[in-house]
Amino acid sequence: QPRTVTRPTQELREARSWPGAHDLRPLNGDVLRWEGLLLPNKPPYNVGAFRFELTFSPHHPLVPPRATLRTSIYHPGVDPTGRVCQPLTSAQHWVPTTRATQVLQDLLLLLDNPDPQRALRQDLARELQHQPEVFWRRAEEHTRCHAEPRPEPPAP
Repeated sequence: QPRTVTRPTQELREARSWPGAHDLRPLNGDVLRWEGLLLPNKPPYNVGAFRFELTFSPHHPLVPPRATLRTSIYHPGVDPTGRVCQPLTSAQHWVPTTRATQVLQDLLLLLDNPDPQRALRQDLARELQHQPEVFWRRAEEHTRCHAEPRPEPPAP
């Protein structure tokens, strides 16, 4: 079995034990494409869950994986197609020792902390800077309309 498939398989096991994502699994049985639900911690995004995809290159870990949000989100760091402004996975910042769980943790941090300086949507970045109350109200309405229901926490 080629080494490339072993690493994402190991990383999937690791990532499944991280509480920030739920229902993590290979997409259509392809271990180089994962899907799952991200569970933001902070309002307004924590009223819902966001489906994401993580796509690994056949050259992983030499090439960074790509995260895409499949659930629509009102956020300056995510464009309308779900592309994410994530410096960690950019070619100039990527380190092959970075684990998939770290990519997901970084993605969750990005969702929890919208930053007008790291924006793919300048309109939302400007709104967040100049009319924060409008931005947060719209972000909450959008989350209520578009996000998936959060899974019930497991019984103690």
